[in-house]
Amino acid sequence: MIIHGFNKTTLLDYPGKLACSVFTGNCNFRCVFCQNSSLVLEPEKEPTISDREVLEHIKKRKHILQGVCVSGGEPTLDPGLREFLTAIKETGLPVKLDTNGYEPETLRALINDGLIDMVAMDIKSDLDGYAEIAGLDRFDPERIKESAKLLMESGIEYEFRTTVVKEYFTVKTAHGIGEWLKGAKALYLQDFRDSDGVMVPGLHGFEGEKLIQFRDILRQYIEKVEIRGTDAG
Repeated sequence: MIIHGFNKTTLLDYPGKLACSVFTGNCNFRCVFCQNSSLVLEPEKEPTISDREVLEHIKKRKHILQGVCVSGGEPTLDPGLREFLTAIKETGLPVKLDTNGYEPETLRALINDGLIDMVAMDIKSDLDGYAEIAGLDRFDPERIKESAKLLMESGIEYEFRTTVVKEYFTVKTAHGIGEWLKGAKALYLQDFRDSDGVMVPGLHGFEGEKLIQFRDILRQYIEKVEIRGTDAG
């Protein structure tokens, strides 16, 4: 597997666990608010870390670490993902996968084969606004819907998460997401923060009260909705 980043210790990426995080390159989306645009647009120019080196570190720390998070980019595009996850599972550590959900068959196979224990799937928008935010001229919403449905019925731990951007997120968006994912266990709202690596510069986040409004709308449909990365609510 081609690894472009490795965070040896984190309390943020795998909820409730002391974990390490691995970052792959490449993505099949071009999301306007993507914070890792260099990994998406020009991964070949980013430094790499040997997957063997990463696995050796994980094996040495397996009695301290409580899990491994594999993120990106989009990990499901890497042909070496299955082999890498198999090696991690051999250490006895649980695995969390971060994904955009656009490769439902890959996701299904990883779940069925017991190679992942938790999935965090990004929900970019309601289905009407998905293509614009994902930056795709050709977008198949059925692939996203299939992955979301798969997670909700899989029995494994999962969460949905949505980055909230003032230029794209409205009350209508919140209701649309809620109606689509009605009955889901958990969705986390993440307020957008601008940075040098954003795909499209000049976007804005919301003030706290607006985030609380969106949270309360979504709670009409989804069991647990919380706000991450802010003091709001």
